[in-house]
Amino acid sequence: MFKIVIPARYASSRLPGKPLLDIAGKPMIQHVYERAQESQASDVIIATDDERIEKVAREFGAEVCMTRADHPSGTDRLAEVASIKGFADNDIIINVQGDEPCLPAELINQVADDLQQHQAADIATLYSKIDQEKHVFDPNVVKVVMDSQGYALYFSRAPIPWMRDHFDQQSTLPPDLPHYRHIGLYGYRASFLKHYAELSPCVLEQEESLEQLRAIYHGKKIHMSLAKISAGHGVDTADDLEAVRAFLA
Repeated sequence: MFKIVIPARYASSRLPGKPLLDIAGKPMIQHVYERAQESQASDVIIATDDERIEKVAREFGAEVCMTRADHPSGTDRLAEVASIKGFADNDIIINVQGDEPCLPAELINQVADDLQQHQAADIATLYSKIDQEKHVFDPNVVKVVMDSQGYALYFSRAPIPWMRDHFDQQSTLPPDLPHYRHIGLYGYRASFLKHYAELSPCVLEQEESLEQLRAIYHGKKIHMSLAKISAGHGVDTADDLEAVRAFLA
């Protein structure tokens, strides 16, 4: 069994109040909560610092953990929840983002199973194959390279690996791009979360704006598995919101 924590912030530069935006008659955070409830998790907790989100979440029956407002990342917020709730060191905690109303429960279960099966890993997460060259060069698509055992070597917004002979010439799309997209669904051991705050931020994390690089920089192991199915459409922009509304209508 495992636990799910859904970090939810009210502030968003592109979509203020994003967790409470209406999608098919429900606030977004309720859709996320319901997807989480469809998984094999023993507990689903919404973690927020905002009383408006707390009120709405309690109204639809969710357990809510109020956290500090000064967390720089969702992982820091999860670490506080792990401390408040007194999770055991071997508990597995899945971080389900509060803007993923279409996330299949099967992927949540997959991440939990993967972390359980790889005892050397501190974190487990997912990837998918990139099959369009434009996504390789899109900085909003996070790329990952892995070792022979499936552990992440590096994450970047840049096109990694750099295919020198191909990209230097900008020739036709090769039939098999060796590029993988990171899917931001994380599983953690509670023992890792309890010590996460002790890991100092690193320049890689700050420059790429990718918090998982802090773990790699400090020698922590992140195991990757190929997502069994599509992760669905997340909501980052107004266009994303309209697409998800149409899908869930």
